[in-house]
Amino acid sequence: MQENGKNSKPTTGAKPRILIVTPEITYLPPGMGNMANMMSAKAGGMADVSASLVSALFAQGADVHVALPHYRKMFHVDVGNLIDRELMLYKSVLPDSRIHLAQDRMFYYRDKVYSSYSEDNPRLALAFQREIINNIIPSVRPDLIHCNDWMTGLVPAAARRLGIPCLFTLHNIHTHKVTLEQVENIGIDAAEFWEYLYYMRMPYNYEETRSRNYVDMLASGIFASHYINTVSPEFLREIVRGMHDFVPPQIRDEIRAKDAAGCAKGILNAPDDSYRPSTDNALPVKYEADTHVEGKCAAKRLLQDRLSLTSNCNAPVLFWPSRLDPVQKGCSLLSDILYNVVSKYRDEGLQVVFVANGAYQRVFHDIVVFHGFDDRVAVVDFDEDLSRLAYAASDFVLVPSLFEPCGLPQMVGQLYGTLPIVHDTGGLHDTVEHLDAAKSTGNGFVFKNYDSAALSWGIDEAMRFYNSPGEVRADQISRVMRESSKRFTHQECAKAYIDMYEHMLKRPLIV
Repeated sequence: MQENGKNSKPTTGAKPRILIVTPEITYLPPGMGNMANMMSAKAGGMADVSASLVSALFAQGADVHVALPHYRKMFHVDVGNLIDRELMLYKSVLPDSRIHLAQDRMFYYRDKVYSSYSEDNPRLALAFQREIINNIIPSVRPDLIHCNDWMTGLVPAAARRLGIPCLFTLHNIHTHKVTLEQVENIGIDAAEFWEYLYYMRMPYNYEETRSRNYVDMLASGIFASHYINTVSPEFLREIVRGMHDFVPPQIRDEIRAKDAAGCAKGILNAPDDSYRPSTDNALPVKYEADTHVEGKCAAKRLLQDRLSLTSNCNAPVLFWPSRLDPVQKGCSLLSDILYNVVSKYRDEGLQVVFVANGAYQRVFHDIVVFHGFDDRVAVVDFDEDLSRLAYAASDFVLVPSLFEPCGLPQMVGQLYGTLPIVHDTGGLHDTVEHLDAAKSTGNGFVFKNYDSAALSWGIDEAMRFYNSPGEVRADQISRVMRESSKRFTHQECAKAYIDMYEHMLKRPLIV
């Protein structure tokens, strides 16, 4: 086998070997390899879905391997205190496990996955992919490679050169551009697979292209992979229909090409399994669908006490769980109507809780101070336990996003009996149906137009439901909790990926 993996061939045994390549992961299952319980590096939803997929495959007996950067600091590996013998032992154990760590000092001392300096991220991505292409693929010899987002965008081209099927998952549309010269300077022999990459203009030949024609890493991943998936079916349809101006044309064109060829699919993410009110230690009283009234009341009183809001178990509470990003998350829609909403439902004692950071936090702080809403509206920094308490304590969760590749808050809300108020887009469209209590259908409140008036209408619809008879409200919330606990699971998510793997491999994954 050549060192660069040129002659690397996938396994031919009865059980296919899957290599999942991801720059971030929440956890790894015990028994998968040395120090699996210490490996956690999260920036977003990719970490959760990667962890759930690896865990589900491992639990079912699949030959699954995972490759990720060796974030020594985030993995709590104190290299400075390791003597040479211990360090050699540490390095010798890892290759025999199913966990394969890309080694480069750029990863070792980081305290977060992505850098605040944009020029650092492409270098991190190239170093990661160098180790994948040069060392990990030849060592693992996978039958199928599953890549995630732009930081793995060169790997599908290398996989295609080796004849290994590749699935490429788009968690978002962010990308970076590099030249072949940059790729080669970090130690990747791009000449082996350069024709499978996506360039910003038509390449004439390798020499002409090498230093002057940029490679789009996300578009390359889409172009070179055999199949792609987005993290919701509706977001895929929206891109194909050209609904979002922020999607670069080259990425839209490549997604459209894959969709037209029948090689694109939407697979919904799922919340982490710890988001269950029956087991959540952040709650004062754990509860299930049949006991949600008592459990949510206890949570509401505790939340109101912690945030210095008026103590009232009957007060309707709206919860904002997402980062306060005005570009995507719809903060401006709520800021435009916050005073009117709080004033309109003053008699009901309506309260609004923000447990989120972001650019718009100051805007909401100023509204609270100007109108004297301190006992009705709370705006605090994100805290994991407080956010979980707010999910349980609240009656409605606000997700008025302009666009949403998947979204998890609307799913988590349903699991906790907190009904979502959402804009009809992307993963929100796929997971929320307007509630009709008379027909016992639906699980939230959906508004079609992206404007403040439409959001106000959605809140009015939610309040109309809140003011319905108590037994009607309790029955519907119990129904939504039961249905969501079956639907929004890692098992369902993993099953969809396994089905895609088997379709690509044309043989069963679990033998």
